[in-house]
Amino acid sequence: MSRPPTVALAHDWLNGMRGGERCLDLICKEFPQAELYTLLFRPELVSDAIRNRRVHASGLQRVPGFREHYRWFLPLFPLAIESFRLPAGTDLVLSTSHCAAKGIRPPPGAKHLCYCFTPMRYAWSLQEEYFGRNPLKRALIDRLLARLRAWDRAASDRVDRFVAISRHVQERIRRFYGRESAVVYPPVATQYFTPDARGGHDGYDLVVSALVPYKRVDLAVRAYAQSGRSLKIAGAGTELAALRKLAAPNVEFLGRVPDEGVRELYRRCRFLVFPGEEDFGIVPLEAQACGKPVVAFGKGGLLETVVAGRTGAFFGEQTPEALQAAVAQAEKTEWDPAAIRAHAETFGEDRFLAGLRAEIAATLEGRRS
Repeated sequence: MSRPPTVALAHDWLNGMRGGERCLDLICKEFPQAELYTLLFRPELVSDAIRNRRVHASGLQRVPGFREHYRWFLPLFPLAIESFRLPAGTDLVLSTSHCAAKGIRPPPGAKHLCYCFTPMRYAWSLQEEYFGRNPLKRALIDRLLARLRAWDRAASDRVDRFVAISRHVQERIRRFYGRESAVVYPPVATQYFTPDARGGHDGYDLVVSALVPYKRVDLAVRAYAQSGRSLKIAGAGTELAALRKLAAPNVEFLGRVPDEGVRELYRRCRFLVFPGEEDFGIVPLEAQACGKPVVAFGKGGLLETVVAGRTGAFFGEQTPEALQAAVAQAEKTEWDPAAIRAHAETFGEDRFLAGLRAEIAATLEGRRS
């Protein structure tokens, strides 16, 4: 192709700047003229690079209550994402998706590259973590999820090329979609997240997380309530009230914290504690970029981003006792902040963009994964 490709972007929803939106932010800077399609758009909650372009929100955005309770509308997501009509002449659709965005329909002649954060978690796994154990509720939900899985698999067949955020997700794409994929790790803002020149710490350990069930913040709260060690928790979510009931006075809830505050928390903590299973996990790498070791559950994407004994310590069971034992082991280890920082730098933004550009070229050349 002698001219630059005409690109359209698709993202599940835009109501904050989490790990997926940080990836999208760089992609938007790479394609400043690309129009963006999404189920939900709250411009005040996203970056300038995302906001300052033509953004198409789905018809669901006009439904009362959708902005605040969009997850309740999950059964309508397939219809909403398929309702978009992308302009003729589009060469590439680039979706960044963990839910429905990969189901967008490209116009004739366009190729579709999906940067996949994970196959839809609540359709394929983690149903109990998302929907609870109530038998009647689960019976209704299971029927819905069966239809959602069928749609999700069909939507995956329309994607020309998949790129996974980790080898862990690569295996999930293979298992649930029957597709191969390349791996391009998400970017860490290592220029922003840097060590504190003062060194040392202020005696607390840190959780940075959305307060939702699958993140297993409850595990950290229970462990620290038992041990008496100081724990600060930065984040908000539906589980806050329940977590407060589990906490002791040594556990402090900070609520939503802006980036500058999170960076300072990383710099002054002893360890970042990461009790859940993640597909990749950008937070542990941000902490490592600040020279801080990670105490994490040893499963999923963190096995690719934390090096046991060099940048962190793992625990093998999601129990308070196992987490406490890993913290005790971390306390006995002599950590090298420079080595921890150097590891995080291998996940920088330049590496992400180089990998993504290569995958875009392969997609435009017609190579299907």
